[in-house]
Amino acid sequence: QVQLVESGGGLVQAGGSLRLSCAASGRIFSINAMGWYRQAPGKQRELVATFTVVGSTNYADSVKGRFTISRDNAKNTVFVQMNSLKPEDTAVYYCCYTGWGPPKYEYWGQGTQVTVSS
Repeated sequence: QVQLVESGGGLVQAGGSLRLSCAASGRIFSINAMGWYRQAPGKQRELVATFTVVGSTNYADSVKGRFTISRDNAKNTVFVQMNSLKPEDTAVYYCCYTGWGPPKYEYWGQGTQVTVSS
């Protein structure tokens, strides 16, 4: 089992910044990927920013240039710095950890609310 602890959500005005953190513990796979997804009310969960298993990054088009994903491998922690926040960024943000045994295992955090006021 992998436990994910997220932090950093909150309420911010449009144009502001927030930094989310997600720390993984428990069964840490040597081959893994971590990233962030979000789900707004009435919408499907969508990718925000992730690291792939080879260390490259993927960003949603809507956050490119505003969000930056980073990580501390020693602490099994992934961050996302969110700048120039917009009201449409309002959502519950979830951390996702994928590990390859094999087979593939996927774990989700409990989610952290980000609310951007206009």
